Amino acid sequence: MQYAKEKRIINNDRIATMRSVFMGSPEFALPVLESLKNQTQIVGVVTQPDRPAGRGRGVSSPPVKILADRLGLPVIQPEKLRAPEAVNQLRAWRPEIIVVTAFRQILRPEVLSLPEYGCVNLHASLLPRHRGASPIAAAILSGDTETGITLMKMDPGLDTGLILGQSRLSIDPLDTAESLGQKLSLLAAETLTRLLPVYLKGEIVPRPQEDSLATYAPQLRKEDGLLDFQQTAVILERKVRAFQPWPGAYVLWRMQPLRILEGQAVAGEPAAAAGLTVERSRFPAIHTADGLLVLRKVQPAGKRPMAGDDFLRGALDFPGQILK
Repeated sequence: MQYAKEKRIINNDRIATMRSVFMGSPEFALPVLESLKNQTQIVGVVTQPDRPAGRGRGVSSPPVKILADRLGLPVIQPEKLRAPEAVNQLRAWRPEIIVVTAFRQILRPEVLSLPEYGCVNLHASLLPRHRGASPIAAAILSGDTETGITLMKMDPGLDTGLILGQSRLSIDPLDTAESLGQKLSLLAAETLTRLLPVYLKGEIVPRPQEDSLATYAPQLRKEDGLLDFQQTAVILERKVRAFQPWPGAYVLWRMQPLRILEGQAVAGEPAAAAGLTVERSRFPAIHTADGLLVLRKVQPAGKRPMAGDDFLRGALDFPGQILK
């Protein structure tokens, strides 16, 4: 009864002592972890295991693990959150709320029901649009002019929980997944700072998602980066931006991947075979199903990134080929 009474009169002092657990892994989640640290008492952090990384394949810790260590926070790195030892540690931490950002593991009902105030997730889209693992890339691929952050109370579904609030952000026509992700990362932290106290005080009425408007953003694969010139230049330009930095857009040239770091769609060109390489205003370009994709910045295999015109000066045999 004492706890129930305390819950009804939540104030900022009570929030500052609230026991929270954070779940996340990539750099995107770092500002949110710092925001939660500034608002509550973080008793534990859950992140992905260390993985081999880089050409030397040395073991690397997730960015969240590195920051949590620097902040002196307890950390566990289960391969699967459903592992008994991971669930037992969560119980031992006795969280009152769990905050999730870019964790990429499904939370089972036994975890969702553990905290008094539930589990909330900061998702990088305006749900129900772009549910799933790659919402930032999906927004660019779809040609959206706006995206944002949704604070959602989690349920057993995939990004289907009740919406607690949203923050909107315009997409710049030159945004890549990397640049847009950096903006959304900061917006996620601002959203948590703004909405978490309101939610904990019981001043938010959660609203269901409109399932009929839902779209899905699946996990990207390395092979998704290979461009298909039977598509239009506009679509291919979006792919170049959406796949930067992962999985990276590329074509096969001289039997090696040629990464396209910056591309520009140009309409109104005479029709030609899709995949035909040409020179346009001193830059390499490729005919598509509709228009040209001009390669403004590229990275040949084994070399550093370079401007497209510099590449073309060293690749005089590039124009006139058919790339598939």
